[in-house]
Amino acid sequence: MKTKTQLFLELWKEARTRFTNQLTQLTQEDLHKKLQPSPNSVGFLIRHIGDVELLFSKNVFGGNNVKVIAKTVIAKRDTGEWTDLKGLKDYVHHSFHTLKMIIEAQKEDDWETLITTKEFGSKTKAEAFGRIVSHTTYHSGQMALILKYGS
Repeated sequence: MKTKTQLFLELWKEARTRFTNQLTQLTQEDLHKKLQPSPNSVGFLIRHIGDVELLFSKNVFGGNNVKVIAKTVIAKRDTGEWTDLKGLKDYVHHSFHTLKMIIEAQKEDDWETLITTKEFGSKTKAEAFGRIVSHTTYHSGQMALILKYGS
């Protein structure tokens, strides 16, 4: 029988394929695309997903060694600087592995631990985990629409 940690990890990795499958097809030009009137480009959304994964690693799962400067969260808007395809892919590769290692380190009881953040108040780690899964898939859907209809 699998542990909660193993099951949650499988769920997150599968849900994240909605994002990672898009990364394989991207071109440098795609990073600039937007779907008007939305202000966010594909490049911004990629960086934002990585920023939030690292924030979750640090603030929700207690990764004290995680270093993150969540530029998209700080700026609260697309500044137009997210145009380096390789750099963005490297960044979300790093954020994935950072969060994966921290998830793998969770014990069974950890998922029931109550955490509090200013973004979403008090939740168990399991409930908070639902936020990172839905966050990535939400923005992956935005990317898919931008890539299909944006310019």
